[in-house]
Formats: sequence, structure tokens, C-alpha cells
Amino acid sequence: MFTIKKLGKSRLPSPIRSSYFISDTRRLIYRSTIEMGESLKPEGTDEETIELAGPREMIYFDPEKSKAAIVTCGGLCPGINDVIRAIVMGLHYRYGVRDILGVRYGFQGFIPEYGRENIALNPELVKDIHTLGGSILSSSRGHQDIGRVVDFLQNRQISMLFCIGGDGTMRATGLITDEIERRRLDISVIGIPKTIDNDLNLIDKSFGFNTAISEVVRVIQCAHIEAKGAPLGIGLIKIMGRESGHIAANATLAQNDVNITLIPEVPFTLDGEDGLLRKIERRLMEREHIVILVAEGAGQDLFTDDETRGTDASGNVRLRDIGIFLKSRIEDYFRKKSIDVSLKYIDPSYIIRSVPANAGDSLYCELLGQYAVHAAMSGRTGMVVGLFKNEFVHLPLKDTSSRRKVDVNGNVWMRVVESTGQDNI
Repeated sequence: MFTIKKLGKSRLPSPIRSSYFISDTRRLIYRSTIEMGESLKPEGTDEETIELAGPREMIYFDPEKSKAAIVTCGGLCPGINDVIRAIVMGLHYRYGVRDILGVRYGFQGFIPEYGRENIALNPELVKDIHTLGGSILSSSRGHQDIGRVVDFLQNRQISMLFCIGGDGTMRATGLITDEIERRRLDISVIGIPKTIDNDLNLIDKSFGFNTAISEVVRVIQCAHIEAKGAPLGIGLIKIMGRESGHIAANATLAQNDVNITLIPEVPFTLDGEDGLLRKIERRLMEREHIVILVAEGAGQDLFTDDETRGTDASGNVRLRDIGIFLKSRIEDYFRKKSIDVSLKYIDPSYIIRSVPANAGDSLYCELLGQYAVHAAMSGRTGMVVGLFKNEFVHLPLKDTSSRRKVDVNGNVWMRVVESTGQDNI
């Protein structure tokens, strides 16, 4: 069973009067499929279940005495402002919490030496921020002293902390929860997981993913036009996807102009009759143009020099630039063959990360923010809100920390292979 921690018994009636309350005993069965003849509940075991998200009839915190804080960390992603707005609106209008602090520049905002000026959040300030990209609170990467973060929360009598960020942020959120528990403080910590790559374990969909697909499709359309607009035209696009190729795979299916899709989960070679370069040549000779879509984490094993990559401020291994690398190798290959190609290289990653959320993502962010508020007000802590089997649920922080890869034998990737006509590289 996925157990969610609570600060204590909820004893106050919720101020919400026009809502369908969720019972703590109503849960979602974890397993989505079983084999014919298999018992739904294996003998001697309990079927794993997950707690459903939503407002509770009884709450833990007194809204008039409660203070909340919101922080955004890591890279930008469409929808961050939508989540901030939803949290502020939910706290203010549905529960009557008036003291809401926006912590600026990520976890740096908790450390006085950085001199970050935090801001008071209210409905008037956030009412239009969903039309903007980025985060009105700004962000940062890097580790901060967890003890000092909790000192900040304790000194300012914060009741609820909402952390919006990626896997590094969720790990830090777990450490903050542990330190709060060690000090026996009454502070709820709720994570709203953010990764544009849509690769969180147990989470059906992360916010910003739909917007990213829509924006990548536009880029693919442009690359296709460029490739067809010149003799032997090559459109090469590098997009997000450090450890998984969900964006690349789904964008390929959404826009069938891609001829080769490269993702981190599927290794490939450059040279030889079955190598990528020869495949590009064959396609050009047959159709006179080609569009190649590559995720940033693909082909990292192709770099053979001894340059130390190191890690970034969040602890992620620094990736080598596979886009520039492929551009150079493709041009060299055709130059040596005295074949004049026209290669257009496009890297729209930071543009895509910075755009406002589309309607689908905006709706999803609104619901995530609302459910995060309901969870915090009921005294739950050390958890994230997310979509699982098309239901909004509560999940322990530790259960969403691992990465979900593209299943190279699964339906999505097989459809990509069929759509592009490429071999299962």
C-alpha cells in the first residue's frame, strides 16, 4: 500500500460547502491489468492501493491561522505559473488562507545571504500569470542547506510548503520533510512534480508535456519545409529528453513528417552499411529530403574523447551536444563523398520551455494546484499530487523519484518505427 504521512488527525470542518468530499477509505487499485485466470488479490497478499486526491470533509489546519509558501526550482517548463495561480486561488478563495509567501529564485530564497526578496502572493497579483511563460517566482538550481531551509519555515511560522520542481527538487523536498519530522514541526510539505520530459515513475502525464509536443510539431513542420526546399535537404532537430525520449516519440506520431527518430533508450551507430549515415544517404537518394528528430540524451556513447562531462548544479550529468555532433558528422560524410547536401539544424529547446501552457496543460495545472491545496489543508505531507490511471492521486515522494523510460518493445515506440519506416535503431 502507498502510505501517505499525516501531521495528525483532521478535526476542523472544511469551509468548502459546494464540493464532493473524498473519503480516506476510497482508494485506487494499483495494478491496471491482470492475466486471464490470475487472482485479482494474490493469495496471502493485500492488493496495493493508492489514495485518491480531493477535498476532505475535515481539515487539519485552521485557515485563519495558517501561512503558506510556494517555491519553484530547476529548469523552466510551460505551466509553472498556472500551478502557482491555482495554489494561490485555492488557498485564498476555497479555504480563506490569506498569508501566502512566494519564495523567489528557488531554494536560494530561503537563505538570507543570497538577498532574494520574497513576495506576498494574492489573487490580484496572480490572476493573469497563466498567460505568461516561465515562473513569476523565478528559479535556480543547486543544493542548499536543508537545516537552514527549515529554519526559515520555522521562524516565519509557515504551515504549508508547496515545492514545484523536477526530480532533484523532489529529492530535496523529501529531505525537508524528514528534517521537519525530526524537529516535530507542524508543517505540511507537498510536491508538484515538474518535468517536461514526462518521465516520472507512476505519473501518467507531467505538466508542460502537451505544450512541448505542440511546439515541437511546429518545428517539425518548419524543418520539413526547409528540407523539401533545397536539393538533398536535411532537417535536423534536437529537442528535450535527457534520459527518455517521450517527447521525441510522441511528436513523431503527432507529425508524420519525421523520417528518423533518435532517443536515449535506443542505441545507434553512425558508420557501416547499417549505420545512421548510410541510412540518411539512402533516404536522400530515394526521396531527396529527410527530417531527423533527436532527443538530447541520445547517442551519448558515440563521444569517444576523454573530456570530463561533470555534473550541473542539480547533480545531473552534463550531456554532450548530440545535435552539433550529428550535424558535423553528417556534413563530413557527404563532403567526403562529394555530395552537396543542404543541412538545416534547429535547436528550439529553450524556446519551447519558456512558452505559456496551452489549454490542455493549463487545465491540468489548475487541477494539480487545487489538489495540492486540498492535500496540504488536510495535514498530509511528504507527498506529491499526480495523475495515475486517469485519476488524481496522492503518492509518497520516494515512489516518484525514478525515471520512466520509453518501452522500446511497447506500442508507442513500435508505432514510431512504423510511422518513420526506420529500423528499430
